[in-house]
Order: sequence, then structure tokens, then C-alpha cells
Amino acid sequence: MIAVVQRVSEARVTVEGELVGAVGRGLLVLLAVEKGDSEATSSTLANKIANLRVFPDETGKMDKSVLDIEGELLVVSQFTLAADTSKGRRPSFDRAAPPAEARVLYEHFVSVSRSLGLVVATGRFQADMDVTLTNKGPVTLIFG
Repeated sequence: MIAVVQRVSEARVTVEGELVGAVGRGLLVLLAVEKGDSEATSSTLANKIANLRVFPDETGKMDKSVLDIEGELLVVSQFTLAADTSKGRRPSFDRAAPPAEARVLYEHFVSVSRSLGLVVATGRFQADMDVTLTNKGPVTLIFG
């Protein structure tokens, strides 16, 4: 799995003008499922992100997780993160898991995140989405 995680003060996803997911202070997770990923991969990444210490403590040091601050997650599927751009000018998406497999592991990631006590909003799987965010810091991390 590949994830781009951004610390946000707010983020939202719309599809054809309809708001489908929104969060306040927390993390935006852009998530790609790759061939060979499993529920174990998904669970491990969900736990790592939930416990990632990227929020400031009382001294301003990044030492608190989204769980610690009672923040929220907005999880958006983004298969294009699995692109191979090493050859030519058109990306190859051969590393991305097929949609049916990807949906199951994406939903597993969301379920595990919720089971940890997080409020989780989502985009709409396989939809053409508009994602708006205010990146706080900015803080952006890449997993994968």
C-alpha cells in the first residue's frame, strides 16, 4: 500500500458537487492498494498512521498522534499513487490492485481506523472526486 498523509486543519471531498466526506483537524490519507497487498498490510498501515506523532505537544514538538488529539481521518482512494513513471510519458498503473481487490482492502483500512476509535470520513471509491484541504504546517508524509 502507498499512502500520502497530510496534516490538515480541514479537508473535504465532493463528487459532482455533492459533499461526500469532510473532517476538521486531523489527517487526510490518500491511499493506493497495490497488487500483493493484504489485510495484514492494511491493518499495519492503519495502525501506523493512527499512532503517527505529527501533531504538536504543549511545547510545539511533534509528539502527538491523531488519536491523542482526538482528530479525524479523511481517507480517499487514489490508485494513481501506484503509477510507474520510469518509462515514456504515460504512467503505467500495472502495480495497482484490481478495483474489486482494492475496494476490499481500502474498506478494511477504514474499518481498522474506526476500530481504533477514530472518526473516519471517506471519499467515494472509483469516483472522480474533488479534494480540498488546508495542509497545516505544511506536513506531508509518504508511506510505501
